[in-house]
Amino acid sequence: MKKIITAGLVAGIVLLALSFIIMVVVIQFFPSLTDEYFSPVFNSSGKRDLLYYFHPFVLSLALSWVWDRFKDIIKGNFILRGIEFGLIYGLVATLPSMWITYSAIDISLPMIGTWLLYGFGQAVVAGFIFEKMNP
Repeated sequence: MKKIITAGLVAGIVLLALSFIIMVVVIQFFPSLTDEYFSPVFNSSGKRDLLYYFHPFVLSLALSWVWDRFKDIIKGNFILRGIEFGLIYGLVATLPSMWITYSAIDISLPMIGTWLLYGFGQAVVAGFIFEKMNP
């Protein structure tokens, strides 16, 4: 259990830092996509902003538990295991949730695409961390 929590917390810190880096990159290189966040479909009151910062930890702790349960099934080297873990998470969780989000909320397909790639990327990075900390 200690390995799951430790790896999850380390991955959470890394994913939080990664989210800030990606945010700066998106603002810099995709300003029209950034403008979509000023749409009324997004909560802009600031009351729940703290939840944004907790998300990487909630996600990484959950993924750490999943990794611990299924790590023996994922074969290959360090890189392949991380990518396969990301693909599994992307297909099982991110793709269906992006599908329903796009069908229910007035946001663009490019935004959904970036969220899909971001979710896959988070799981790959987490998979790399879990592979090193909890092989």
